[in-house]
Amino acid sequence: MPKLHLISLGCSKNLVDSEVMLGKLAHYELTSDLSAADAIIVNTCGFIQSAKEESIRVLLEAIGGRKKGALVVASGCLSARYQEELAKELPEIDIFTGVGDYDKIDMLLAKKQSQFSKQVFLASQHARTIIGSSVHAYVKLSEGCNQNCSFCAIPSFKGRLQSKSIESILSEVEELAKRGYVDISFIAQDSSSYLQDRGVKEGLTQLIKAIDKQGAIKSARIFYLYPTSTTLKLIEAIANSPIFANYFDMPIQHISDSMLKTMRRNSTKAKHLELLEAMRAVPNSFLRSTLLLGHPHEQERDIDELQEFLEGFTFDRLNLFAFSAEEGTRAYGMPQIAPKLVNARIDRINALVQKQVQMSMQALVGQTLEVIVEGASEDNLFLRARDKRWGLEIDGEILINESSLEHTPPGHYKALCTTCQEGMLVGKVVA
Repeated sequence: MPKLHLISLGCSKNLVDSEVMLGKLAHYELTSDLSAADAIIVNTCGFIQSAKEESIRVLLEAIGGRKKGALVVASGCLSARYQEELAKELPEIDIFTGVGDYDKIDMLLAKKQSQFSKQVFLASQHARTIIGSSVHAYVKLSEGCNQNCSFCAIPSFKGRLQSKSIESILSEVEELAKRGYVDISFIAQDSSSYLQDRGVKEGLTQLIKAIDKQGAIKSARIFYLYPTSTTLKLIEAIANSPIFANYFDMPIQHISDSMLKTMRRNSTKAKHLELLEAMRAVPNSFLRSTLLLGHPHEQERDIDELQEFLEGFTFDRLNLFAFSAEEGTRAYGMPQIAPKLVNARIDRINALVQKQVQMSMQALVGQTLEVIVEGASEDNLFLRARDKRWGLEIDGEILINESSLEHTPPGHYKALCTTCQEGMLVGKVVA
């Protein structure tokens, strides 16, 4: 069998596309040794500057480390966004393809042919080789985005919102469940706008109820809610679902009205607070969000307001990003804030964030939680588990150092959290 080395960069949405390519290339043997591969695929990310730099670095490593005759493929967002520039600067790459042809990768390799379809690829009934877990899988709700955030380039290469049908998603979930994947994370650029492109209101609420009725999986969560399309009805649907965890991931980016307007978020501080307080009021809720600091026109008073907000409202997880000026966005031509000042603001807010995360982790000590065991740790001394509410590999890990059960294969259990040391939870399986 020919050998394949695949590197998937960026987000979980990219990972789904990589899994589709692996499914189409099932006649290849996967290898972790780049130098032994007959084909090397780098599924790139082109979201912000640091991601672009990482993608270029990995592509150069693939070119330099391949064996004679091996093909190097650049696929994904960076390739789609900068197809002409990449082809000119990296002529050593054999095949270029963007975000529309993941299901044709076998043909592109066979013909040694580049291709950029205008239509974005929307993974559905395609055989996927799931990687990273034997019980968890991601399912895409849609591709593209109808929002017009000043800092985001995604619509320029992903296009407008395109949702999959509820029937298509139910079929995909059923097939994954038959293969043993009973924990699903639903993802999109803007999940709460699901089906709005088809003229359907509360589409995500309808999907939640359909998944509940189907009953094929044990647990689920939704990533990337958007403030303007998230409703109290949606929050209620998640809270009442027997399958969906009370997991609320809504990137707010900022809290001051002036910055939200500059960022073109079409939302307000009052709207944010209404949604966040409704989420926090749900029993056993878990809140994740994202903040973007250093956007043009951000003032010290905006940071003061953000700090005051975080001193009064607690998240379980909060990611901080520095503004990245991206070509083709509205913010690209605005006056930029000095990186030193941006970093100082991030340091200031990060102190509050880390305190909140530690409080969230420490609060679990002494509690018996529903957890998902993923398998053995790298050193084989522990079992790796996570709170059923948590996203895989992003919200944390619980190390299981003992179990009352004779065998503990991957799956759903109850575990008692016994200690939290240096940000790491330790527990034992009890049922």
